Amino acid sequence: MIGYYAAVRYLCRRLGQGLLVLFAVSALSFALAETAPGSIVDELRLNPRISPATIAAMRDRYGLDESLPEKYLHWLQSIWRRDFGYSVIYQGPVAPLLWPRVRNTLLLTVTATALAWLVALVVGAWAASRKGQWPDRLTAAGTTILLSVPDLLLGLLLLLLAVRTGYFPTGGLASVGFDELGTLEKLGDLGAHLFLPVTGLMLIELPTLARHVRASLIEVLQAPFIQAARATGISEQRLLVRHALRAAANPLIALFGLSVAGLLSASLVIEAVMSWPGLGLLLLEAVGARDLHLVVAAVTCSTILLIAGNLLADALLYLADPRVRPQQA
Repeated sequence: MIGYYAAVRYLCRRLGQGLLVLFAVSALSFALAETAPGSIVDELRLNPRISPATIAAMRDRYGLDESLPEKYLHWLQSIWRRDFGYSVIYQGPVAPLLWPRVRNTLLLTVTATALAWLVALVVGAWAASRKGQWPDRLTAAGTTILLSVPDLLLGLLLLLLAVRTGYFPTGGLASVGFDELGTLEKLGDLGAHLFLPVTGLMLIELPTLARHVRASLIEVLQAPFIQAARATGISEQRLLVRHALRAAANPLIALFGLSVAGLLSASLVIEAVMSWPGLGLLLLEAVGARDLHLVVAAVTCSTILLIAGNLLADALLYLADPRVRPQQA
């Protein structure tokens, strides 16, 4: 029971820290978006058919003449009303726009995270078990090449592959007439649209993960208890899977939260290039249109996903490593 309450206190403390980060990010993003030059009505002034009275009415409706603290306070009140402000470009509350985009971003990033970690564990373990041999050198060369390719260039190369081959959709979430397809056909269509964005995100995250897995396993494989276990005749495969990976789990779990942050930032580029209807594409649209409430809401949702990933990593680390509990609880 004491351990249960300690775990609850630990997670509540981490959640409180996350809420403080969330508040700071929303305030900073609001301030940065507000101080950017121009507004949603500036381009309308160039249209001679729109009268100055109409422009003044729009500025009053959207609260553009209010001070920054007043605007932020009104936006916080809109969170209490659960509408997250008003979107100028979509002419409605922001909240209904967020959930479909969050769902699409989660579908993309969760799939890419799972595949990246699966491949990284296999590749990193393969390289660590053959340190200094050709598999290790091949892994080092491959990860170096992937790390040197910019995210934007990688996305454009995948898009070029889709255009040249015609095997994959060039963007979007679903094909025309998706609602008329059967269940298996819908899954196949969704998988086809997911393939290139997920591949792009996985290739962006894979080199860093594979190198960390390799480094952690090499350190563990040189530990005395592994040498003793090897002397008893345990096979290398069983030694690697059942003992070394378990011992190297702690730094890899801590890396999980950082990998979520990396994927969320990379998804902004991939979603824009692949026209994936997620938070990244919504944020770019909002920034281009100077839609203040939509910008802040999209950034806040991305921060919530990042905090959730770090909380999950903290919870897993708390369960996996007893040494964390006395220090943090």
